[in-house]
Amino acid sequence: MRKIPEISQLIDILCQTKQIVVLTGAGISAESGIPTFRGEEGLWKQYRAEDLATPIAFIKDPKLVWEWYDWRRGIIASKKPNAGHKILGRWEKIFPNFILITQNIDGLHQKAGSKNILELHGNIWKVRCTEERTITENHDIPLEEIPPHCPDCGALLRPHVVWFGESLSSSVLYKAFQVSSSCEIIFSIGTSAVVQPAASLPLAAAEANAKIVEINPDPTPLTSYADFSFRGKAGEILPLINKELNKKLKDRKE
Repeated sequence: MRKIPEISQLIDILCQTKQIVVLTGAGISAESGIPTFRGEEGLWKQYRAEDLATPIAFIKDPKLVWEWYDWRRGIIASKKPNAGHKILGRWEKIFPNFILITQNIDGLHQKAGSKNILELHGNIWKVRCTEERTITENHDIPLEEIPPHCPDCGALLRPHVVWFGESLSSSVLYKAFQVSSSCEIIFSIGTSAVVQPAASLPLAAAEANAKIVEINPDPTPLTSYADFSFRGKAGEILPLINKELNKKLKDRKE
């Protein structure tokens, strides 16, 4: 395992931190083999994600939209959490005030043991009644009925995700900015730092004097604001940080 000098300085800060926020984006999911479902790799029966992940598309042809999501769910179900997911799951148990904010809808963080999660864009394993707006989990692969209907009222169910043209949940977004503005350190992992409003969360934390830690293969608009910026994938950098963190915690116990 390679060593990065800045990690020891980061560990010293981590061990004194009372509240940690982690923001994750598509990059950490891509390491597990989950495609972005955008561009050429997102084509399905000649349709693009932008053609199907919209309220209008669902109103026009809910069966088609659900067939696409059924296909996506099948792909996602075959993927496993990577080292980055697993370490974040462990950190939640180590640090008493640890909150994970994710832009991903795949549920891999939950598979890795994370529980204190704010899902900005929803979750592909949840469905929402279009009439009563009740939200339930559904892990059927394939779906028993396409399109699925609410067992209580018979109305159509839709994926509990944020589509193009829709706003994020105001309560989830409020909570995300609240915890970001009150944390002492925020990690931005596998994000392009371009998509709003998520891109503003680390900046909100910085305005409240929190340290910013960026982990991404390439520089982003956030890089110049980051106190620590590590070039690499989450599955590469987080194990390095975790190894040094474990050493530090062990030394403190002895």
